Amino acid sequence: MSKSIKELDPNAVWQHFYDLTQIPRPSKKEHKVVEHVKKFAESNGLEYKEDDTGNVVVKKPATKGMEDKKRVILQAHLDMVPQKNSGTDHDFENDPIKAYVDGEWVTADGTTLGADNGMGVAAALAVLESQEIKHGPLEALFTIDEETGLTGAFGIQPNFIEGDVLLNLDSEEEGELTIGCAGGVESNSTLPYNRLKTPAAHTGYNVSVTGLKGGHSGTDIQLGRGNSVKLLNRFLKLAARSYGIRLSEFNGGDMRNAIPREAFATVSVPNESVVEFEKYAETMNQTYRDEIGEVDPNVTLSVEKTDLPEYVIERQSQTALFDAIYANPHGVMRMSTSIEGLVETSVNLAVVNTNSAEAKFKSLLRSSVDTAKHDLSEKLRSVMELAGAEITFSGEYPGWKPNTNSYILNKMKEIYNNEYGKVPEVKAIHAGLETGLLGSLYSHLDMISFGPTISFPHSPDEKVNIETVGKFWNLLVKTLENID
Repeated sequence: MSKSIKELDPNAVWQHFYDLTQIPRPSKKEHKVVEHVKKFAESNGLEYKEDDTGNVVVKKPATKGMEDKKRVILQAHLDMVPQKNSGTDHDFENDPIKAYVDGEWVTADGTTLGADNGMGVAAALAVLESQEIKHGPLEALFTIDEETGLTGAFGIQPNFIEGDVLLNLDSEEEGELTIGCAGGVESNSTLPYNRLKTPAAHTGYNVSVTGLKGGHSGTDIQLGRGNSVKLLNRFLKLAARSYGIRLSEFNGGDMRNAIPREAFATVSVPNESVVEFEKYAETMNQTYRDEIGEVDPNVTLSVEKTDLPEYVIERQSQTALFDAIYANPHGVMRMSTSIEGLVETSVNLAVVNTNSAEAKFKSLLRSSVDTAKHDLSEKLRSVMELAGAEITFSGEYPGWKPNTNSYILNKMKEIYNNEYGKVPEVKAIHAGLETGLLGSLYSHLDMISFGPTISFPHSPDEKVNIETVGKFWNLLVKTLENID
């Protein structure tokens, strides 16, 4: 498997990408890959520095005769989203990613691949290492913890980077040039409750919703895929009303920027309702397949007998919890009226977990319009406070306003047209990019984002198209060679 990846073209990029798959680098655990970048710089005789947050910038002098060109920053984030299928045995803090070639794609065995943003990191390292590519003064900015809150970009200080043009290598559709992105904010809610001894004459069950595709909570939110938290809660709420089930535990989702793929609950069912409860589970399993089978054909609701739980949530609190999940907004709230096909505002109900005393909710709200984001925040606040929960908001980051008169945009459109005989699509995306924060700190930067085609990021189905990696690399090299 590894040998075939390392033999792909462009070879330098794939060599570095393979190396990255061997280095555990989940968000907030990037120390190993940070050391890898610093050792790379030292071995290539390149100047580097690390800030207090953990970001690293590596500098490379201009090719002889190109010292007066615009100073370019290559920018990518070092962390990856750690998602795996429920049957996959993988420790993201210690195990390498098992990547392999699958036809026209490279993917991973049961886990996220890390092409987001490993392909961008690999391309930047390949440029820094090359003795053949011609370029002006160059910096490569490697940030940490992009996926769970843009921590690295938030921590960058003035004068850490010095460039004029920033090439963000974190887009996921070849043939597109991104010039704008959404801002976001995270919500965290806590709903307290009391627990009681499980009633007598009950039977314990584990209930699960699995088989969903999930995906990126920004770029995939408009696809109508199922949210496992929502689907599980829907079944439990209706089963509580009809069969008197009692909830002991509820756990769904694990990443604020990933649509929940799996959710699990432990319940107790009155013995006299066991047969009807199981029949109802079969009915709802078919209902879910009828409703979302076109986008999530493998959705599965299942119930299985288990040991009777010792405690259940008090009935009134259980009702409040089910109602809070049911009422929580999820999905597209509004489409853009200025850019066709672009989501303006959305929210991802990402995580609901219970413990012995409370349920914790986590959502990620996005919008390219700050006032709309704030309005959605108030809607969510109203829902959670009506349920008796406490809610806080954190990690707010700005969007990136498109500039259609950008020098680098027009230069890259020209280059792409010359190379491939067509003009690339220019777009904004409904996802957070570090460009929003970097642009607010370094207002002079002329910025653009591009990359190879990566499908199903933030999910174990993540894969990167091999051919587009070559086109992405060629566009990067030609851009560096032709910057004025």
